[in-house]
Amino acid sequence: MTATGASENVAARGRPGGGPWWWARRRSAVLDVLLALASTVECMAEGIPFAHTSGMPVAVGVLLGLVAGPVLLVRRRWPVVVVLTSIAVIPAEMGALLSIVGLYTLAASHAPRRIVGLLAGMSAAGTVVSTFFSMRQDVMVQPEFHPPVWFVVVMALAVGLVLTAPPVLWGLYVGARRRLVESLRERADGLERELSLLADRAEERAEWARNEERTRIAREMHDVVAHRVSLMVVHAAALQAVALKDPEKAARNAALVGDMGRQALTELREMLGVLRTAEGTVGRGPAGSDEPERLAAVASRVSRQAAGSPAPESAESAAGAGPAGAPAGAVEPAGDGPWLVELGELVEQSRAAGMAVELSVQGDEGESVTADDAGPRYAARVERAVYRVVQEALTNVHKHAPGARARVRLALRAGEVAVQVENGPSERGATDAGLPSGGNGLLGMRERVTALGGAFVSGPTDAGGFRVSAVVPVAAAA
Repeated sequence: MTATGASENVAARGRPGGGPWWWARRRSAVLDVLLALASTVECMAEGIPFAHTSGMPVAVGVLLGLVAGPVLLVRRRWPVVVVLTSIAVIPAEMGALLSIVGLYTLAASHAPRRIVGLLAGMSAAGTVVSTFFSMRQDVMVQPEFHPPVWFVVVMALAVGLVLTAPPVLWGLYVGARRRLVESLRERADGLERELSLLADRAEERAEWARNEERTRIAREMHDVVAHRVSLMVVHAAALQAVALKDPEKAARNAALVGDMGRQALTELREMLGVLRTAEGTVGRGPAGSDEPERLAAVASRVSRQAAGSPAPESAESAAGAGPAGAPAGAVEPAGDGPWLVELGELVEQSRAAGMAVELSVQGDEGESVTADDAGPRYAARVERAVYRVVQEALTNVHKHAPGARARVRLALRAGEVAVQVENGPSERGATDAGLPSGGNGLLGMRERVTALGGAFVSGPTDAGGFRVSAVVPVAAAA
């Protein structure tokens, strides 16, 4: 509200809340109309004796009341105007209702307190002076009643106080209570909006966590199962081609194994697609977020035991005491593998399937080392990511480039691990194993590497082969 008492928000909005003109509600408009009618009748009635006393025509007094009374219609828009009008008609001894309602409305509004105090003081002073002279004249015309002078003064002060103080005090109370309610309502609305935003953000985080967990499970299932099944299909194809004893039966059995492997891969990829796109899956909390890695580690240990190769001793020893210079806690237990030390075994599996694979490992200063000396020297997540990249790259060579030569390069540096798997074109006459492809392999490799802050690049080579390169920083997973 401005210094004149006009409501800024009402003037800006025009018709708030559906009421006519400046009224917020229709019942407020009805109340003000009734008050204006009552004030008009009062002022017109009081204008008649004022006209007789002052010697003016009666019509002038009635007209004065007719002009002053309806001012109450604008009390909510311009309460200062109402109070000034009531002060102006005090000498005519009219407008008691106009003064009381005007002072109440002004005190309850957002007008500055200095303006409320000034106008209330002016109204009280005018009422006291008018009452004093009116009572003095009444006393003078009654010869049998001779009160002391202080009696008239006290009565005038009492009338001025009664007509001014109660509406001002009540208006101040109502205005303070109204502002308190508005403040509490605004605070409640703000809290409700904040709670709504928090709920939306929590739902977004939960959805993000579900999608991440779904993708993570899909990636683990693809890495752990797809490679083994692919090798099974490759072995079955080789068995079908070289079987000598009872060739017909061996060929049928080998073909059956190949069909089963291809069906298993197709079903697996369908399941991966469901995991990546299905809605409504309940995401697990932080306590179960490492479960896919544990399952992968169990599968890795079981596969090693089935192949007759025990877990590397270097991994066991490194789990108890990390290498010199490595940060504390950077090396995790061997159960969180697979580790880089197992790359030799992975390459041997591909060689046994008929692939020509070359593995080269470089140390911190560029010297050549063996795969058994590769680790574990980094965090489990780093070594697991690099191992999965090599595993999936070799699997893709089995699928898409049968008979091609492959080369695996591994660089072990102080701040990062770099790996590159490159294969040449397929040999002429090589039989395609007919393995289905769902396109999740490269996507899973990229997700693993970028999740650790690394870089991943893949694409065809000029010689007609394919190259996969990844650099994983060590500090990101420490």
